[in-house]
Amino acid sequence: MVRLPAVAGRFYPASRAALSSTVESFVDPCLSQTRALGIVVPHAGYVYSGPVAGAVYSQTRLPSRSIILCPNHTGLGKPLAIMREGSWRTPLGDLPIDTEMCAALMHADSDLEDDSVAHKYEHAVEVQLPFLQHLQGASHRFIPIVVGRGTWEALSALGEAIAETILKVDRSTLIIASSDMNHYESDTITRAKDSRAVDRILERDPRGLWQTVRQEGISMCGVGPVTAMLVAGNLLQAKSAKLVRYATSAETSGDFERVVGYAGVILEGAAE
Repeated sequence: MVRLPAVAGRFYPASRAALSSTVESFVDPCLSQTRALGIVVPHAGYVYSGPVAGAVYSQTRLPSRSIILCPNHTGLGKPLAIMREGSWRTPLGDLPIDTEMCAALMHADSDLEDDSVAHKYEHAVEVQLPFLQHLQGASHRFIPIVVGRGTWEALSALGEAIAETILKVDRSTLIIASSDMNHYESDTITRAKDSRAVDRILERDPRGLWQTVRQEGISMCGVGPVTAMLVAGNLLQAKSAKLVRYATSAETSGDFERVVGYAGVILEGAAE
């Protein structure tokens, strides 16, 4: 099964040449790269969030495998939806799903269900793929997971399953948490709210992040993916987290009254 692009021509350019040129403008191959256990990257249209995502990918040493966690914006499909086989197409070509690791992950977390419906129109995984393709080509394999379940217990269990699977299958696997931050409040309010959420991420405190977002009314769409990533990262002995770049949509649109925040974070592992 080939999952066709859902947002090409809207969130990013639809032509191969234009997309390649756009992604290239966001990445800097001269930057030093970190061995990362996980990253937080935004998933808005490239004109808004591309510079933040590109800064993170530029500073991350990409392995051959990744697990990409994203929220469910469409409301379709199962609460925890994985695609266990096939490939995803972008204007840069097809990228294969890591069937081996999918099977191991589903064995580790019985709540994960093979469900292509949740992925059919969801953009938050799709917009990450051109960065991986541009930087690694078709050799990269990935696992797409839509996280539509937000209880602490479910997210903690997912994070534990991810860590268990990475230890069994491939310790170099990168966990990508696709998330934007606060939505549609003023630039001032959004920056203040996002700062509180980012602080919890930098402290590698998954339960604190989950609680802060709920208690402070922070409309961070990918709190579930980031929470699960932090749980897994801590079990994999994360050493530190750093904020690579932060921005709001106001920097592009000029509208400071209704903005979306974008944070790029690297969760670092032990030095090799």
